[in-house]
Amino acid sequence: MSEIHDPADCNTMTEVRAGVDDVDRQVVALLKRRFGYMDAAARIKPDRSAVRDEWRKADVLSKVDDTAAALGLDRALMARLYEDLIETSIAHELEVFDLTRG
Repeated sequence: MSEIHDPADCNTMTEVRAGVDDVDRQVVALLKRRFGYMDAAARIKPDRSAVRDEWRKADVLSKVDDTAAALGLDRALMARLYEDLIETSIAHELEVFDLTRG
């Protein structure tokens, strides 16, 4: 595997791609962990109607916005990504709920 450089230190597309691949491996591992929490939520929530929690969704989006702002990231981009992630997480949680308890 190629040495991983900071983005500002990349001079070739090989270095850029190695960095992206490394980040993607980490992101996938973190998503596995995040979806593990969705599995736990499906196990813990009292009924199917509790799976969709609009207050919690708004809370997560607010925290993401705060973090994006603090890091100087495009807040609208992060909001779009997290909107998709949250909705996908809810769909997954509903599926797990139905498979295990429905």
